[in-house]
Amino acid sequence: MKKKKTYGEVYALGQYISMSAPKARRVIDQIRGRSYEETLMLLALMPYRACDPILKLVNSAAANARHNMSFNEATLVISKAEVNEGTTVKKLKPRARGRSYPIRRPTCHIRIVLQDTSFDEFEEDFFSLKKDAWEKKIRTKI
Repeated sequence: MKKKKTYGEVYALGQYISMSAPKARRVIDQIRGRSYEETLMLLALMPYRACDPILKLVNSAAANARHNMSFNEATLVISKAEVNEGTTVKKLKPRARGRSYPIRRPTCHIRIVLQDTSFDEFEEDFFSLKKDAWEKKIRTKI
């Protein structure tokens, strides 16, 4: 299956982040659909440990948008944000009398997709012009 190319979107992917997926989803659900600047303020003020790696990913996605696509940070919006479970790191903790208890460290993969809203406005204007021109062409033939 061929992947559909989307214009005006930039993403950052963080893999094997050492925290459980539900704890990261708690923060991701708060920032999904918000603007880039509002997201920075929210993540700076939220009291969760998951905010630090998510803030790094949001900054990385914004840097990708600025450097690779020349987008303005003021027009960026978090269009998609998803958290998937990664592998679980398994260790053994030594206990009394030669026993050991398993320790499971869950990891997660976080993907942040930023979309440029000014690009959407341009796209709507472009396609509306194209549609008007097409309708005029049809009317002249009839």
